[in-house]
Amino acid sequence: MSDETRTLSPDVRQFIEDMGIRYEEEGFPPMAGRLAGWLLLCDPPHQTAGELADVLGASLGSISGMTRLLIQCGMVERVGVPGQRTACYRIKTGAASEIMSSWLEKTRALRELLDRGLEMAAGTPAARTRLQDQRDFHVFIERELPPLLEKWKRETGEGGAP
Repeated sequence: MSDETRTLSPDVRQFIEDMGIRYEEEGFPPMAGRLAGWLLLCDPPHQTAGELADVLGASLGSISGMTRLLIQCGMVERVGVPGQRTACYRIKTGAASEIMSSWLEKTRALRELLDRGLEMAAGTPAARTRLQDQRDFHVFIERELPPLLEKWKRETGEGGAP
C-alpha cells in the first residue's frame, strides 16, 4: 500500500472498492471501477497515470489499460495540464448522458435484430413470444429514453444553453 493510499480515509477507500464491485457486476474489471471512483472524488480532478497507480496501489500497466477502457466507454478523458509534462485523466463532463445516448443507439440496433428474429420465427409461437417480449422492452426504451435525456439536457444546460 502506498503512502497516498494510507492517507485516504476509510470511507474514501470503501467508496473506491464499492465502485470496483459495482463495475465488476456490470462486466468491467474491478480496477476500472476503482479508477472511476477515485477520479470522481479526487482533488485536483485530473490525475497522472503515476498518481492513479500510487493511490490505487496498481501497476502503471493496469492503469494504462483501465484508462483506455474508460476513455473508450466515454467516462474518462485524457487532458493536458499546463506545466505538467505527462498527460492527465479526469472524468469527462457530461459522461453519464453521453453513455446513455450510446446505450440508446445499441438498444436500437438490438431491437432491429429482434425484428429480424421475429420474421424468422413466424411459425414458432414459443420463439415469437420470447422475441416479442424482448423487442417490446427495447421499443419502450427507444420511446421513453430520448425525452428523458432531453429533459436532463434542458435542466442541466448540458449540450447548450438551458
